[in-house]
Amino acid sequence: MTMNRRDFLKVTGASSGSLVLALSLAGCAGVRAGYEEEEGSWRPDAWLELTTDNNVYFTLARVEMGQGTYTGLTTLVAEELEVEPASITPKFAPVAPEYRNPLYKLQLTGGSTSLATSWEPLRQAGAHAREMLILAAAKVWGVDHRECTAMDGQVRHPNGVDALAYGKLVQLASGEVVRHEVALKPPSQWRYIGRDRGRLDAEAKSTGTAEYGIDVELPDMVYAVVTRPPRHGGRVQSFNGADIEGMPGVLDVLEIERGVAIVASKYWQARKAQQQLKVEWDNTDALDLSTDDVFAHYHRAADEDAGERERNDGSFTGAAESAERVVEASYEQPYLAHATLEPMNATAWYRGNTMEVWAPTQAPDLGRIAAARVSDLSPSDVTINTTFLGGGFGRRLTQDYIEEAAAVAYRVKQPVKVIWSREEDTRHDLFRPAMLHRMKASVSGNQVTGWHHQVVGPQILDWYVRNAAPAQYPWSPKFLYDTLGRVGLMAEGIATPKDMSAIEGAVDYPYEVANVEIRHTHTDPGVPITWWRSVGYSHNGFAAETFMDELAHETGNDPYDFRRGLLKDQPRHLAVLDRVAAIADWRAGAPAGRARGLALFQSFGTYVAQVIEASIENGEIRIHRVWCAVDCGQVVNPAIVRDQIEGGIIFGLTAALHGEITLENGAVQQSNFHDYALMRNYELPSVEVDVVDSTEPPTGVGEPGVPPVLPALGNALFALTGKRQRTLPLKSAAG
Repeated sequence: MTMNRRDFLKVTGASSGSLVLALSLAGCAGVRAGYEEEEGSWRPDAWLELTTDNNVYFTLARVEMGQGTYTGLTTLVAEELEVEPASITPKFAPVAPEYRNPLYKLQLTGGSTSLATSWEPLRQAGAHAREMLILAAAKVWGVDHRECTAMDGQVRHPNGVDALAYGKLVQLASGEVVRHEVALKPPSQWRYIGRDRGRLDAEAKSTGTAEYGIDVELPDMVYAVVTRPPRHGGRVQSFNGADIEGMPGVLDVLEIERGVAIVASKYWQARKAQQQLKVEWDNTDALDLSTDDVFAHYHRAADEDAGERERNDGSFTGAAESAERVVEASYEQPYLAHATLEPMNATAWYRGNTMEVWAPTQAPDLGRIAAARVSDLSPSDVTINTTFLGGGFGRRLTQDYIEEAAAVAYRVKQPVKVIWSREEDTRHDLFRPAMLHRMKASVSGNQVTGWHHQVVGPQILDWYVRNAAPAQYPWSPKFLYDTLGRVGLMAEGIATPKDMSAIEGAVDYPYEVANVEIRHTHTDPGVPITWWRSVGYSHNGFAAETFMDELAHETGNDPYDFRRGLLKDQPRHLAVLDRVAAIADWRAGAPAGRARGLALFQSFGTYVAQVIEASIENGEIRIHRVWCAVDCGQVVNPAIVRDQIEGGIIFGLTAALHGEITLENGAVQQSNFHDYALMRNYELPSVEVDVVDSTEPPTGVGEPGVPPVLPALGNALFALTGKRQRTLPLKSAAG
């Protein structure tokens, strides 16, 4: 059908609607198009919205916490839609099944999965939109659509002269049906993917216009602070609420499940009132362990229970019996806080039959469950508005801060913002678990014949299912929430995925040793834990790659040659190992007074090898240089890859040098950056990141830079001092 110019202008000029494309994460073959008269309208299951005034909106289903999804995922759409990434306006997604992470069946951002899970669906979304626009333009011109092209937000006529902007085509395109397969652009035609480009959120973050959770302001909003028990598991017994209620600005003092909340007109009024609050705690069920108790508990558990066998190649027992010697070592890693620069916060507004929440959360559907749990509402009555996140690192997968804001808002019936202080953020964090690793290797001559790794500690899933199971079944009544959680735990590995958090990276041992046994002794001392950047890979990486270094020296091998000889059938491991050795000039060695350490690790599908050059100066560890080779498959934005790997390196070095949460009688001893330190500018090394040019499917980079950097530094210190450190954080003078 051909449409004349007059009819075309009547349709496109009078409309102010939008073309909305929706794709299901579960399968991207079907495309639905809808047209709305009102400009800016959108549908909850939509990825893309194109308006008649040439605006393009993209619904971002993964949160932006500094890792680059705002830019990277927008680039995928832009590439196929044939528009500049900067011309697209991303919008954070509401809670909807379409936006769930397909790997977790939850709407969450974590596990370095954002790009990998979006690589195909988002490019297909852009490609289908482009094709519908081309079909519409072809009808206007009465030409074969295969002769039309799209470029820079326009469909171009085969004559090479005429063109129609997307905005003029949206209503017509909304009625088109794509009946043929739409091919994605080949890499040779990519204009944006694989190129170094600036971040789309850089200007907003640099000028202060990006809205983080802590920035949210609402009419008639009040502020709340919460005093929580100093020992996990404590409960409020009594408090002097009457003394506090008369203080300036104080509107209410109330008990909630997690402690005592003070509500005031201004934030500092609430904080000043908190200084006068006296709470008597019932510590009947409170945690009373010290850090020494935790590790004593782990060692007893390891002695009493060899653990569940998670991998068994050959027979380690047989290899050990026939070996010339068996090398053993134990490694201990402490609890670690997340220390996000934006402390926990959330704003909630209860309106009688609905609640609206504004929060920096990694899991908005879990936030909705948390808000419903402490009110009379169903999850469908709760709206979560996700903001930018000032750091996540896994901490914002747990929704305790949203639960607090919702609980207070439910009581005060007006908008309320809950803000945690830095001290509260440190002391009431959910930590990276402390872990114990017992390692054994059978050795004959200069060959390793067997490898045994016993991981001792808790699983994170035990702490997480409280909200995760209900979020997967939001239609379930609230009285079943706890039951769903228990069922989820009982069905682990059967109806629900197996929790790999304790053993990931250990079971993936890549070296070609004939006899490998990996076991997990599952024991939980009761300290609250959650995901931490790189999760189990962080502690397993330290144990495995430090022990590999010990075995290299035990067998008289160079650490690089030793690893290389055990990776003949692991081409991607071997490639990054060789690349980092080349860029660091490993054979040349370190200058006088310095030494180098090496580590290699694969996590979240990404292969990373690192070399660290360090010294000890004035009694302190000094890290001079870090070389890193990374293979993360196809790269969307090399600049973001380098930034994220470097950020992971600094994050890991912070843990290696300073990270340690200690307990005394159940109470966390650290409180702020003076006693839970981050790396300072003067400590930062020179970092060189070499990114492998790969055609493999893309994997994540937010976390894989962390695991190898801890053992690489420890191995460098051993090369420098001759003393092996098996406990973190690392010290300048090992005992």
